[in-house]
Amino acid sequence: MRKALLASAVLAAVAWHMPSATAQVTEENLLNDAKTPTSILTNGMGRAGQRYSPLDKINKDNVKNLVPAWSFSFGGEKQRGQETQPLIYDGVMYATGSYSRIFAINVKTGEKIWEYDARLPEGILPCCDVVNRGAAIYGDLVYFGTLDAKLLALDRKTGKVVWKQELGDFTAGYSFTAAPMIVKGKVITGVSGGEFGIVGRVDAWDAKTGDHIWSRPTIEGHMGMLNGKDSTVTGKTNASWPGDMWKWGGGATWLGGQYDAETDTIFYGVGNPAPWNSHLRQGDNLYAASRIALNPDTGEIKWHYQTTPWEGWDYDGVNELISFDVGGKKLAASADRNGFFYVLDRTDGHLVNATPFVEKITWAKGIDLKTGRPMYNDDDRAGDPTQSADGKKGKEIVAIPSFLGGKNWMPMTYSQKTGLFYVPSNEWSMDLHNEPVTYKKGAAYLGAGFTIHTIFDDHIGALKAIDPKTGEIKWVYKNVAPLWGGTMSTAGGLVFMGNPEGYFMALDDTTGKVLWKFQTGTGIVGQPVTWEQDGAQYVAVAVGWGGAVPLWGGDVAAKVKNFNQGGGIYVFKLFKPS
Repeated sequence: MRKALLASAVLAAVAWHMPSATAQVTEENLLNDAKTPTSILTNGMGRAGQRYSPLDKINKDNVKNLVPAWSFSFGGEKQRGQETQPLIYDGVMYATGSYSRIFAINVKTGEKIWEYDARLPEGILPCCDVVNRGAAIYGDLVYFGTLDAKLLALDRKTGKVVWKQELGDFTAGYSFTAAPMIVKGKVITGVSGGEFGIVGRVDAWDAKTGDHIWSRPTIEGHMGMLNGKDSTVTGKTNASWPGDMWKWGGGATWLGGQYDAETDTIFYGVGNPAPWNSHLRQGDNLYAASRIALNPDTGEIKWHYQTTPWEGWDYDGVNELISFDVGGKKLAASADRNGFFYVLDRTDGHLVNATPFVEKITWAKGIDLKTGRPMYNDDDRAGDPTQSADGKKGKEIVAIPSFLGGKNWMPMTYSQKTGLFYVPSNEWSMDLHNEPVTYKKGAAYLGAGFTIHTIFDDHIGALKAIDPKTGEIKWVYKNVAPLWGGTMSTAGGLVFMGNPEGYFMALDDTTGKVLWKFQTGTGIVGQPVTWEQDGAQYVAVAVGWGGAVPLWGGDVAAKVKNFNQGGGIYVFKLFKPS
């Protein structure tokens, strides 16, 4: 009640800049999002997730004149891990914050219109920080998820809850951190929690009513659902899993998906199988560590491509699959945690090319382009603990990349101007060993121990410009600390990103030279956006250090332990002297 009264008071004070009552977001608006620079309606600045803007008013020649227009604080004591990508529509910015919060902000002044703060219960089990990566918008509603695995639909003008659905049992480890996606009047969601032995899935909900339309588990053997009835089993029980291991098989769909309107296909990445100890689950373990293509009407799997069969290093396959065209071919690209950059035919999942994008990869010699499978280095799989003298710890290995990946969640961008992908990557190793483990509801289900290490003295993070036609790395920008935030490219010849040291920067898209940077005062793990407003171009990014990197030990954590936390939004525009 107190929150409702507070929200009413705030709304009354700022009624003059509320969104209009008639400006509903339509399917056509979402379809044309990438071509409509006056708004940002989708995670990825377009359904394909390219994070490319056709705007060029801010460019290589004048970006040095970029200055803050306004800033907004998320407030309170919840100042960590701000990974959101803002949405902008009808004069309002919608941005989520850590600990399952969402804010509606006047996009011209930076004033708060309303705030919704989820009442999280005791005992939530977020694996890797309390982050939230964004919202979705459709009709008069805005949608976001919570750390206790709830999906909420809010009235976008008032912040009032219209409907709520449960995505999973948070006491079993289910949570939700990704931005939902709207496809053909449905809200598409995944789930987090693979390290607790949950079973990943993709779900579709009626955007207006919240009714559950379909569900597709991402681990073989589990039954799907369509319109309230059993539909089909995912894969075939025990086809690639031994015994009952599929029942707690992991495969979380924690990052969110993309939609390709040309083929009418939802693309989702599927995380690591559970547990980490791969000797307990001999086999390919479908559909973990895979990209899957789904029918948006039924949830049926059209095709899949598994990047790491019999995964044993926590190389999640959740990273975004971005659609692009070359020479009339419908392609899609993904930079995997396992260190390889993949190009697929997005009509059928056929592998076109796979090349390494980080250095010194140890777990595989390469990817066989005929079979699509990795060529493993057999001596770089952590040993079976049952074969050790005490049965408690298997042979330890040094693996590259570390379990945090050659690229983790932080989204890359594809420039339609240069034809290059700009991939935020990290160079690091890990000591890894396997341990015995059994499934217990709500308990960590790893069966492994690890420590992360640096590889190079001068950098961990590396932004890399990659030619998808050849896999050639055109240039590299090295960063001392790990890169953990998203990227964005523009027709102005710029690539924007932030770093944990607190700098928001613009780089030349052909050389990697830093053309402008601004110190925000806190590490950046957010996702930049740009839009046009009153004839001018603006750029925004969420700021606030956090995410998975500072949670783990080793010499990497020592490098980032003194970085400042925070929580808010910075908006920039070109300086024009009076």
